[in-house]
Amino acid sequence: MTTKPEEANGARKERKPRPQGLEDWRQWPNYEAATLGLRNYWYPTVWARDLGDKPQGVKLLGENIMLIREGSKVYALHDRCPHRGVKLSEGKKVFPGTVSCPYHGWTFDVTDGRLCAALPDGPDSPIVGNVSVRSYPTEEALGLVWVFVGDQEPTPLRDQLPEELFTHDFVAAGRITPGRYGNWRFAVENGFDEGHARYLHRDQAFMMFRQMPGWARTKIVASEDGDWLFRVQESVEYESDFPGLGKWPRRKITQVAQRKMTPGEVGKRLDPTIKSLNLPGHISVRLPGLLRVAWTTYLHFEWYVPEDENHHRYVQYAVRFKTGLGDVAFRLRYWTYIRWLFHGKFTGRDAWMVEEMDAPPERLFRPDVSITRWRRLVESAFEPKREQKKPSAAKKP
Repeated sequence: MTTKPEEANGARKERKPRPQGLEDWRQWPNYEAATLGLRNYWYPTVWARDLGDKPQGVKLLGENIMLIREGSKVYALHDRCPHRGVKLSEGKKVFPGTVSCPYHGWTFDVTDGRLCAALPDGPDSPIVGNVSVRSYPTEEALGLVWVFVGDQEPTPLRDQLPEELFTHDFVAAGRITPGRYGNWRFAVENGFDEGHARYLHRDQAFMMFRQMPGWARTKIVASEDGDWLFRVQESVEYESDFPGLGKWPRRKITQVAQRKMTPGEVGKRLDPTIKSLNLPGHISVRLPGLLRVAWTTYLHFEWYVPEDENHHRYVQYAVRFKTGLGDVAFRLRYWTYIRWLFHGKFTGRDAWMVEEMDAPPERLFRPDVSITRWRRLVESAFEPKREQKKPSAAKKP
């Protein structure tokens, strides 16, 4: 028998253990740095119908921002009076086109953030015209107020939104949850995650009449323009025998009434407008953190808006391509069913996982190709070839 060199002296050489998973995200440096989100993008904030001439405060990418309506236009200012640091959103409109700090009545022009009066100092106050607060670009679209947070000239908002929302008539409903716990990256990754729904959501009421696969083989494909990533299922299994354990998932009584969620079966029942979009997969994601889910009769969108390191604003938006009586029927369905079971209970379980998530370190497995491709998409946005979009990771204030 030939003796191995390391055994010649009677002792086996110790081998270094293989690393167990990822200790950090250094292979995605821009993603790792984007704790507070991606700058130079538009973000949804509040429902347009809920914003009037009373200022509202929101937090985006670590920045406090005040929103206020003046006539038909929405304006946004940095939500901090430079005098003593009090929030302007706690103030009020004393004069048209202005907002006044609640502490000493410093009054700012909402259009550009310029200080136009310091009320307790009289009309000839020398500080007037020498102080201002930052203003932010705003738009109204899809019934939402959008704010551009960045250091460059804003790109057209439409370039960042799904085209089908501008080319078809539809009815929409949804809910906004500010202060949802968990970093925005965990929320996006949960939304686009390939494997969790088949286990986490299997027993939920929203899935009662949907026969969910046990597992699938999935690939991630990009749209022609590179803006979207799609989850495309190549094979689906509904029940499997796990050696030494048994069969999973176990059959349920309700399964006889359930519809299988295979691409072929779903395709037969698709709404004609949704079918015309020719989406490669029923779940897709794009920058800066927008998820699209194509159900058979409506589209569901989720925006994960960074607030700070540990919170995000969660915007859910359901779209049905119907008008007239179809509009009324969908609104009824939303308020009696979707809002409760899907936009409440179902995504509430996702919120639980996002809150509990603690990574890195992490040990990924095969279905996590959806997560790694998303991270690569974020990295690609920083490459020089994409001159039209130059995001930067938001820095801590």
